[in-house]
Amino acid sequence: MGYVCERCGDLLDVVIGDVEVDGWERFRGREWGVWRYRELLPVDHTRKVSIREGGTPLIPCPKLAEWVGVKELYVKFEGANPTGSFKDRGMTVGVTKALEFGARGVICASTGNTAASLAAYAARAGLRCLVAVPEGAIALGKLLQAIAHGALVVKVQGNFDDALSLVMEAASRLGLYILNSLNPWRLEGQKTLAFELAEELGHDIQVAVPVGNCGNISAIWKGFKELHQLGLLDGLPRMIGIQAEGAPPFAELVKNGGDVLKPVENPETIATAIRIGRPVNWKKALRAVRESEGVVETVSDEEIMDAQKALARLEGIGVEPASAASVAGVKKLSELGEIEKDRRIVCVCTGHLLKDPNPELFHPYMEITVKPELDDLMEKLSHL
Repeated sequence: MGYVCERCGDLLDVVIGDVEVDGWERFRGREWGVWRYRELLPVDHTRKVSIREGGTPLIPCPKLAEWVGVKELYVKFEGANPTGSFKDRGMTVGVTKALEFGARGVICASTGNTAASLAAYAARAGLRCLVAVPEGAIALGKLLQAIAHGALVVKVQGNFDDALSLVMEAASRLGLYILNSLNPWRLEGQKTLAFELAEELGHDIQVAVPVGNCGNISAIWKGFKELHQLGLLDGLPRMIGIQAEGAPPFAELVKNGGDVLKPVENPETIATAIRIGRPVNWKKALRAVRESEGVVETVSDEEIMDAQKALARLEGIGVEPASAASVAGVKKLSELGEIEKDRRIVCVCTGHLLKDPNPELFHPYMEITVKPELDDLMEKLSHL
């Protein structure tokens, strides 16, 4: 149940063996979701721990495209997963693998979504679950999910990176299987987002992804590469990674053309899901951006909140702040002329609005208080 190479110390990767897939017809006719592509998931699907994850909406957003400044934009709304975030794609595979390995329980560090997802899938599998979260830095909606699904919540006096360090030290002592994105099996589930996009749109797209621990962008790229190697795609998309200005270690690495990540010791952003200063999957993400001739950018909290409001008020799509980073980043890159404005863009929105139900993020567009009387209502409306 290792996570790193014993020789070089880098994170392990999963390489699928010889797979015979006779075109997209192999998958069509099956229910949409992660397990639609079971031949490309190297786990025992007959033991799958599933809550019908994946198969999330791909939503055309013409008004948002105009606001961003591009011709055609889609939102891949991962908030429609069972626990409200993209993490469910990875957990269905990761927890299934935990059962294969005979794990007695599972553990993770989390800014919120990972904890919520792991707690739900552990409950489904009948495994004990421990989640370590940074004290005072997790959205209430996510914390409530972890508690509701029966996880033991450990509040760490530090940030996410401190919590992950503790988890990595404690896991073997406690006999628990780690399901952070350093676990390569979890990323196998997350790569299925690429399969869905490829089946619906093909390869001639640009895919914008919020970046925190760097696992998702690398998993999505891995999925596209596997399809290309299997002859199911004629080409490959361009990957776009977006980080918050207050937590930008990966973006700074790419922009500076470096090969060694410099951690951010005290990351800070309203987008708590990507408030990570030491992303463990940065090497995999770096390959994804460079191999796809992609680009990275940072966005301010103000830009994130503007994008969150635009999603909600122009297209009716409610996302948490980190999810809106992908849209904010595409808008900024469009203004800078660093993306192809006439080429389809997919913004991956990773989590639901109710994950972080903070009314301070939305100043009321219009709000009045009235007596329960029609005359008072009409009088107040007349002043708007």
